[in-house]
Amino acid sequence: MPLTDATRVADVAALRTRFGDRAPVLVETTLLRRRAAAKFDDPSRWLFTDEALQQATAAPVARHRARRLTGRKVHDVTCSIGAELAALRLTAAQLVGSDIDPVRLQMARHNLGPGVALCRADALRPITRDTVVVADPARRSGGRRRFDPRAHTPPLDALFDVYRGRDSVVKCAPGIEFGALGAVGFDGEVEVVSLAGSVREACLWSGSLTEPGVRRRATILDRSEVITDAEPGECPVAAAGRWIIDPDGAVVRAGLVRHYAARHGLWQLDPDIAYLSGDRLPAGVRGFEVLEELPYRERRLRQALAAHDAGAVEILVRGVDVDPDRLRTRLRLRGRHPLAVVITRIGSKHASRATAFICRPSR
Repeated sequence: MPLTDATRVADVAALRTRFGDRAPVLVETTLLRRRAAAKFDDPSRWLFTDEALQQATAAPVARHRARRLTGRKVHDVTCSIGAELAALRLTAAQLVGSDIDPVRLQMARHNLGPGVALCRADALRPITRDTVVVADPARRSGGRRRFDPRAHTPPLDALFDVYRGRDSVVKCAPGIEFGALGAVGFDGEVEVVSLAGSVREACLWSGSLTEPGVRRRATILDRSEVITDAEPGECPVAAAGRWIIDPDGAVVRAGLVRHYAARHGLWQLDPDIAYLSGDRLPAGVRGFEVLEELPYRERRLRQALAAHDAGAVEILVRGVDVDPDRLRTRLRLRGRHPLAVVITRIGSKHASRATAFICRPSR
């Protein structure tokens, strides 16, 4: 049954006739499994709750974390439905999972099958020792993310206090305020991970799991690229070259734009803006070839785009109060060529100016 918005009423009615009171659970499980296909390799036999699925780690991200824990004894203290454990059981020397929610724990037993030790326990009451502690505190309330470290469940300050002196890995939302982590007892490495062009999480590594001299790390799984703050971070500021590059979100969120630029021989258009430029593209990176640069004024931009016979336009904005969707509608372009417009602020204070670059995307 399709169970789309158009067919759901009729589909549910038919399911009620066939399955009675079990129909709502059947529908929910089916819809959750369909959504889970974006995160899991094969969710066809998994059980979920809606909130647990929202918080579950995507399989490639979980596998990346598991590789960093190869050969270690690991205790996932907030195992939920078992997403992290499914990856960890392939790399950990010894593994145990626990959760305080009995329903999610039963789902984890079903999802993982035999071979992973599971028990019900409060994450703030340690039941193992000499293990790496993995925790994924709940960060949603009423479907909305919470970024205050003390508003997580369990709170980050309580977690770090209880497991002080232990090697630990704590997953948190990428929007968390990194400057607030020291106040809750964290002193380690922050890793920001992206997948398929989207920032998925920040992960807090502590104890012997950290690399000397590294406090921030950006991991781009699609390109198997890792940038850290232990690398050189000096790059020039100059006018646009042939290409404009919008760095991956993990690089931006981790505060490693200059480090990324230095690695790839790029420069910044402005010291406070994340757009980079260069005369060649880094391998595998999408860029925007500059066709024209002009002061940003909407009417002038429309005329310039018309002169380039622009049709569909991708609009990127940083440092300027412009809504890309509204601007795209107002431009009313009817041309043949798909182009891109990069709008950004260049300069500071009285010298600041909004600049538009009309570009041809590399792909």
